[in-house]
Amino acid sequence: QVSTTEVQIGPMRLTQDPIQVLLIFAKEDNQSDGFWWACDRAGYRCNIARTPESALECFLDKHQEIIVIDHRNSRYFDAEDICRSIRATKPSEHTVILAVVPRISADQEETSVLPLLNAGFDRQFMENSSITACYNELVQIEHGEVRSQFKLRACNAVFTALDHCQEAIEITSEDHVIQYVNPAFERMMGYHKGELIGKELTELPKSDKNCADLLDTINTFIKKGKEWQGVYYARRKSGDSIQQHVKITPVIGQGGKIRHFVSLKRLHCANENNKQLYKSHRDEKYTEDNSQSESHSFKCKNRRKDSTDVKSVTSQSSDAPSLQTRRYSSMARIHSMTIEAPITKVINIINAAQENSPITVAEALDRVLEILRTTELYSPQLGTKDEDPHTSDLVGGLMTDGLRRLSGNEYVFSKNVNLSHSHLSVPNTINDVPPCIAQLLDNEESWDFNIFELEAVTNKRPLVYLGLKVFARFGVSEFLNCSEATLRAWLQMIEANYHSSNSYHNSTHAADVLHATAFFLRKERVKGSLDHLDEVAALIAATIHDVDHPGRTNSFLCNAGSELAVLYNDTAVLESHHTALAFQLTTKDSKCNIFKNIDRNHYRTLRQAIIDMVLATEMTKHFEHVNKFVNSINKPMASEETSSHSEGSDCECTANIKNFSDNQTLIKRMMIKCADVANPCRPLELCIEWAGRISEEYFAQTDEEKRQGLPVVMPVFDRNTCSIPKSQISFIDYFITDMFDAWDAFAHLPVLMQHLANNYKHWKTLDELKCKSLRLPSENN
Repeated sequence: QVSTTEVQIGPMRLTQDPIQVLLIFAKEDNQSDGFWWACDRAGYRCNIARTPESALECFLDKHQEIIVIDHRNSRYFDAEDICRSIRATKPSEHTVILAVVPRISADQEETSVLPLLNAGFDRQFMENSSITACYNELVQIEHGEVRSQFKLRACNAVFTALDHCQEAIEITSEDHVIQYVNPAFERMMGYHKGELIGKELTELPKSDKNCADLLDTINTFIKKGKEWQGVYYARRKSGDSIQQHVKITPVIGQGGKIRHFVSLKRLHCANENNKQLYKSHRDEKYTEDNSQSESHSFKCKNRRKDSTDVKSVTSQSSDAPSLQTRRYSSMARIHSMTIEAPITKVINIINAAQENSPITVAEALDRVLEILRTTELYSPQLGTKDEDPHTSDLVGGLMTDGLRRLSGNEYVFSKNVNLSHSHLSVPNTINDVPPCIAQLLDNEESWDFNIFELEAVTNKRPLVYLGLKVFARFGVSEFLNCSEATLRAWLQMIEANYHSSNSYHNSTHAADVLHATAFFLRKERVKGSLDHLDEVAALIAATIHDVDHPGRTNSFLCNAGSELAVLYNDTAVLESHHTALAFQLTTKDSKCNIFKNIDRNHYRTLRQAIIDMVLATEMTKHFEHVNKFVNSINKPMASEETSSHSEGSDCECTANIKNFSDNQTLIKRMMIKCADVANPCRPLELCIEWAGRISEEYFAQTDEEKRQGLPVVMPVFDRNTCSIPKSQISFIDYFITDMFDAWDAFAHLPVLMQHLANNYKHWKTLDELKCKSLRLPSENN
């Protein structure tokens, strides 16, 4: 049986699917059966059509590689008409069509095959119902014409690449007849390809600026099969001479002889005349379409010129020499600095590359430098609020620190520090858990674990119970060298400092994030990339990441001039508070100090890891964290996986990550960020509940902003007008999709991605139905 076949054409490696055959026979007979069973023996996929109409319809649907048409009797249909109708379609370009012709007697003269070829047939088959004869014919076609046509189809991809290539490319025959030029060549030389293809190079005007023996030197090289590259003057259609850097490569073909020459050409911009010449031509050709970008490019060019041409400016003043000397000496000091940031090195490399680049490239690099000199390299530029108010409000509310009010209105943040936790009844040991809670916790390793059921049976104290189970599973007590009683007291104290009055940012959310973090830590690639200390840090960070959250955003606190905003200078206000308070509470009381028995160095490393992860949940640096993860983890790993086909390649990838602490930091940040906002990736019923809770918290903030006369950070979250489905769609589109695609590529999370797709579809359906409620009407019944 034939399955997929690997075919090589040059350096390309192609995979050919099983051959498809279309049999066009008006009546079933021994001949049609012969081909049918031959297809079965060869492992081909076979269809049969009885009429011209069904034949054409089947071909347009399946695009078979081989078509066999019965040409023995014209009583039922005209075989040549069918062939012509199929050949009139674009897909038939790479299809082989076989005509079955009647067997001739020994005294008959064989007819010419030309009428069949003219009708569009590729070959004829003398009537023979033997399965072996039919099989041999089909297999020969597969290994001959079909395989060749398959390779030719792949050439379309090569020519597409050449057409989009920025370098000018010219392909000539061994006799120097032009066979192909790409659009970049047309733009550079000013010709249309129709004016060039088929002409000999000797017919085109030559520049008189080349050395007399340059052409002889080039011919000597390429005739010997050697590549030549160097600088060459060419004459454009307008008559202007331009200097090019040219590389000519001879291509060996049939018989080991040179069959083609491939020339790559780009402008050699050693002098400003060429730059100006090319720019002038480009301006003439594209003035109408690109007036705005040309204006920008002109400014960039002038700025570059002004920055280097100091003499023309300084010579006008009396103290020009001293100014020049001072400028050059200061520049020399700058270039001699040994303390150089990585971005400075990048900018210097680009500046150096500009000197020998074509004007178009130099102008593009100017734009690159403008971007690199900004501070927010990883933050996207937001559109106007008119585009999508839900997205704009979400982004504005979550990624900025608010607009400072100058009035006397203040939001006073009251710390709810509760060190007394003896009134809360918790189990003495992990085995002393009530049966109803223990039964729920049996399923805690599943992604579909229902945290709201745990919230209900624990009387809104799910963090202690889930924490005890998860921390025991990961050996946290053993790593910290603390007793289970100390860990239990610590969990109780942390949970007591979450505000149960918050609809969203309460201990149930903390337990949910802890559950997600634990789930991620069990994934093979995550587990292989992190150490035990990293795992413990991640679990503690998830537990404390929102402790003492007031149910208001950073923007709100900054606008209100809150005590915390003043303390933390309006920067990562809540995230800084969560970590600082958690460590303050932990170290203040020996009964719940889980760090009291660990080595000082271990404590410092653990503390820094916890702080880094909690601060990563702050949204103003969301895109920075995601982009760094993609560029430092996803892309190198994808590259390694592509280049390595050995069985242990995945282990090697994770080992490489483990060798770099910076990479481990990026993984931990991404992990807690995904755990923190994993609600859209939960089962639909949980996703809906979380959406309702976060919306209620934002509604309460909007209500308070209006009462206090504060700027309304997210106007769309007005409880009277808000569309919750729209807000969820915006949040998923802007923050979730790209981040979880990147995390899934690393950790492999098909269950989460399926939930995300289903939930997004649910919100879209509600949005299309103009529902403001969270469920479809049918679900409410």
